[in-house]
Amino acid sequence: MGEYWDRYGRRTTVCHRWSPRLKLVATLLLIAVAVTVPVEYWPVQGVLACLVFTAHSLARIPVAYLLRRLAIFLPMLFLLSISVPASQAFRSGWEIMAAVMIRGTLAFCAALWLVNVMPFDQLLVTLRRLRVSDVFIAILAFMYRYFFVLWDELEKMVTARRARTLGRVGLATRWKSSASLIAMLLIRAMGRAERVHGAMCARGWDGRVRTLEE
Repeated sequence: MGEYWDRYGRRTTVCHRWSPRLKLVATLLLIAVAVTVPVEYWPVQGVLACLVFTAHSLARIPVAYLLRRLAIFLPMLFLLSISVPASQAFRSGWEIMAAVMIRGTLAFCAALWLVNVMPFDQLLVTLRRLRVSDVFIAILAFMYRYFFVLWDELEKMVTARRARTLGRVGLATRWKSSASLIAMLLIRAMGRAERVHGAMCARGWDGRVRTLEE
């Protein structure tokens, strides 16, 4: 991938100098409040939005960077929330949909702020100091590492498809081809995971992820 999630994590702004525990706890607290406060209390949601965007400003995270991430996240959130009105009374369904959109956006922006003021290795160390399960930390570390590996694999597969079709395919064919690519990527991911796990066990893997700060 051209950009990493924590590309601004090594800066020296006010937010970056805060204690790692403070940053993590504050983010989790804000997300918890955002997803539990009823949508009727819209002033609270407004205050949370102001806090999130003020934090982004203090961390000097570019607005263009935030908007690009939202442009990817919001369509997926919309597709998830649009199914609510169909299963509820019309008015209450749209209110629930709005609540899902607002809460999801606030939680996403807060999480995006966290990964850009705290390098990922520092996040793992902080979670361990807070006595989070080693299994969860290992899953998080491998997810972060192999997300980029699988993304590169997907880009190669997409490039190969374009080379074979010269980009001249209809929408239905493109959707069918994309589904096949995703299925093939999952199969390759499972095969890679088995090989990596076997190699790790052969090298004495004990289930604990270690970082340079330890």
